Amino acid sequence: MLPIAVDAMGGDNAPHAIVAGARRAHEENGIPVVLVGRPDEIGDTGDVPVIEASEVIAMDADPSTSVRTMKDSSLVRAAEAVRDGHASAMVSAGNTGATMASALLRTGRIKGVSRPAIATPIPGPSGTPTVLLDAGANAECKAEWMVQFAQMGAIFARARFGVATPRIGLLSIGEEAGKGSPFVKESWKLLDDIDWSAIGADFIGNVEGRDLMGQDVDVAVTDGFTGNVALKTLEGCARNIVGALLEAFETNDETKAAAEQLYPALLPLYKRFDADSYGGAMLLGTKGPCIISHGSSGEDAMVNAISVASEMVELDVVGQIHSAING
Repeated sequence: MLPIAVDAMGGDNAPHAIVAGARRAHEENGIPVVLVGRPDEIGDTGDVPVIEASEVIAMDADPSTSVRTMKDSSLVRAAEAVRDGHASAMVSAGNTGATMASALLRTGRIKGVSRPAIATPIPGPSGTPTVLLDAGANAECKAEWMVQFAQMGAIFARARFGVATPRIGLLSIGEEAGKGSPFVKESWKLLDDIDWSAIGADFIGNVEGRDLMGQDVDVAVTDGFTGNVALKTLEGCARNIVGALLEAFETNDETKAAAEQLYPALLPLYKRFDADSYGGAMLLGTKGPCIISHGSSGEDAMVNAISVASEMVELDVVGQIHSAING
């Protein structure tokens, strides 16, 4: 397999944590990797080669402008490595919009795909995560795009999490078919008219926000504005609950003693909700696989992101999406 191109300069912990994760993915997991960035800042890469890039797109930079003007940035060079056949996929923890723009403008869309979408795993207390898309790529959407989001999400859920028959739900304000905005109602009708057995999936109708962390839906589709708000709300809730719980454990000697007994049982649950465990979201719909990691990604997150990218290449998710969209 061609190497995974990793943006060494993107993210709050770049380049050191990114390089460390890339080295581990290569040395421990045997995944071919190429780092992209400034060689004098990257440091010791071991056996991992480097594609030199002199510019860095800042986290707060305008995505489209930066990608068009900073042609020697690490993000653009990573996307070009995929486009030119020097890498099989790209990974970045940098500017999300710029990562998406780089992948879209340099590698292009899969034939027939109207708009790429960000597919983000939403973990629950138990079982398989729910794939939420679009999680922020398209703030405004057309109803027909929801059908493509659902098709791509179902393929991703099967490839990434082994869901045999993904259950697709449309995010709305009620389970009934008549609930929701005109956009949601139109989307429901289009989704309900599709023969989902053709791709081995099932449309179960509307789902609500409370279902995103449950076990009744595998793929939840919505517009990018709603999806991003839902995602950030869940992230904030999880962070505050964990913080409040840890604070309560430190209240007095009794709670500290209780915490010592509870930690072994709570640790697996914490890991299940830890974003680093999933490595990042996948941009579905581009010709080159692209994993968008959280800006605060550390070494472990990079190892997992690179592993996911490698797995998606091996399973030919891009080819599967092409076949689903184009019949």
